Amino acid sequence: MVLRGARQVGKTWLVRDLAQRSGRQLVELNLERHPAYAEHFRDNDPNQTLRNLAADLSLSLQPESSLLFLDEIQATPQLLASLRWFREDLPELPVIAAGSLLEFALRDHQFSMPVGRISYCHLGACRSMSSWKRAATDRCGKCSATPNSACGSRRRCTARR
Repeated sequence: MVLRGARQVGKTWLVRDLAQRSGRQLVELNLERHPAYAEHFRDNDPNQTLRNLAADLSLSLQPESSLLFLDEIQATPQLLASLRWFREDLPELPVIAAGSLLEFALRDHQFSMPVGRISYCHLGACRSMSSWKRAATDRCGKCSATPNSACGSRRRCTARR
């Protein structure tokens, strides 16, 4: 998955929270701060990439219990093309790429995009903290659940009347 959106809308926080909630080991690579990590992806072999990352980061990486997060991927946009190999050869490893300036990298790309193998999600900003807080604590009129628990949606509530 590729998360797109402006700076400071919560892309990194969202991925970190997802890893924590799903119980997966987060392997976070900030490619703006450490562009040398891109070297691990040059062979288009996801298994070799994981072995190289594990050695470089002194980690034990298990695809079925990890989440690979490529933050600020616009710093090395050619890595977007290599994401297809993860989807095809290592589908048990969730891979999320994010970048605040990704729109420019996608517009000016000189590489083959992995169409059909990668999903894209645009994350927009909340209008205000109070609207976000209200949305997070608003309760269903039928079952009193918050939108993030129990029934999940006031429109499709399954609670009995």
